[in-house]
Amino acid sequence: MGIEQGTNKGVVVEDIKQALMGHIKVGYNFNPVCKISEDDNNYNKTPTLSDRVHVLVCVIAANTVNMLNDETVRKMREVRLAAKDMGIPQLAILTKIDEACPEVKTDIRNVYKSMYLKQQMELLSVTLGIPLYCIFPVKNYHSEIETHDHTDTLILSALRQMINFGKDFVDSM
Repeated sequence: MGIEQGTNKGVVVEDIKQALMGHIKVGYNFNPVCKISEDDNNYNKTPTLSDRVHVLVCVIAANTVNMLNDETVRKMREVRLAAKDMGIPQLAILTKIDEACPEVKTDIRNVYKSMYLKQQMELLSVTLGIPLYCIFPVKNYHSEIETHDHTDTLILSALRQMINFGKDFVDSM
């Protein structure tokens, strides 16, 4: 379950904020109808640094950026702004770039040459307020039997940045 359009659909934004602060224990089943209460067994009243979220990552398919509805964007921005207020770094992963762009499907090395992907990244940046340098395009493995170095490079680069952002956050505490 993620952030979804409609009332009583998807994770309650207040629960995401509680999770960012470390108040929700691992294993909690999010309820789309109501937020967690402080009396719930899965509510952590005294979160430690290791309970907190160290990096907020938005994952979105490249071919759906222009289809985000206003309500979903509002929810995502609310979560992002709450993370910003808590000093939590944020980044986005733009997935399925090969499905969104024939130029990249032909050769993954064209990822940073593609005008379409550049436009999608810029649209995501403007829509959610995430800086372009914090948006990482990746190709998903979905039917391949073997790995490919160029695909791995994009994925590992994104993971490395997540780790670096998280480490910087923890070091600043």
